[in-house]
Amino acid sequence: ANDELQLFAQPILSLAGSNEFPLAETLVRLREEEQKLLPPGEFLPAFEHYGLLPALDRWVVHNVIDCVARGATRIPALTVNVSGQTLEDAEFLAFVAGELIRRDVDPGALCFEIDEVDTLTRLELAAKFAATSRRIGCRVLIDSFGRRSVTFNALTALQASFVKVDGSIVRRILTTPGAANKLSAIVRVARVMHIGVIAECVESDEILARLRSLGVDHAQGFGISLQRPLERPDAAG
Repeated sequence: ANDELQLFAQPILSLAGSNEFPLAETLVRLREEEQKLLPPGEFLPAFEHYGLLPALDRWVVHNVIDCVARGATRIPALTVNVSGQTLEDAEFLAFVAGELIRRDVDPGALCFEIDEVDTLTRLELAAKFAATSRRIGCRVLIDSFGRRSVTFNALTALQASFVKVDGSIVRRILTTPGAANKLSAIVRVARVMHIGVIAECVESDEILARLRSLGVDHAQGFGISLQRPLERPDAAG
């Protein structure tokens, strides 16, 4: 209510495209006294406990759309994480559509990130959310893919535009053959289904080179770009 939050973004690099940074993930921080910023792990549990995550997600969407409408970012599309509670909010996507119309923003500028855990435990809700998002013109991304097990049921049900491979896999592709094989299998299936693959937690040039050789489409992590205030998340800073 008091706008005591701040949005950051982390650019996502294209490994085989003309647009170097076609996407950026939106991240939220809470401002404390003396402008200290708290990371999500410090305040999201309280939001979840009191059922406030849908309100938080609305705040993020409102401000992301406002940022895009003002031309304050050069990144073509921004991803927004949505909670399991938000998947249960029947009015959330109507709110999103209204905000897009109000600010005359292309729906393609928004891509919703749904955590793999929610696709496994709330598959019907997640699939309905994804279908409605597509009707609006927004895209959907399955986050932390492969963290628990590699199952492709959610890809079929959600018809996602992207999967973001979990960092626990990406970090080990140089040292653990099983991790590289798992990532390679994800890439093969995603290619058949016309789904883009994003590797998160990319922290070195060596991992980036290996991702290119495996055919991964996009990369995200501190080895690509740090998190930046949303209004200047481009690589040039």
